[in-house]
Amino acid sequence: MLTRQPFEPVRVKMSSGEVFEIRHPEMAMLTKSGLVITLLDPDGSPSDRVEYCSFLHIAGVETVAIA
Repeated sequence: MLTRQPFEPVRVKMSSGEVFEIRHPEMAMLTKSGLVITLLDPDGSPSDRVEYCSFLHIAGVETVAIA
């Protein structure tokens, strides 16, 4: 989903109930065992914070409609 052209934003749902949105393909990086997501600041701009999401704990991934 990260390499689709054109890119469609996606929502990652974790088994803990946390939800992360990937609005641009450069906000995420695949590793051997998980997904690293750059988190956004409250104003919507990129931050220096990242979240590591183990594939074992990703419960679902869906595309997000942009209004």
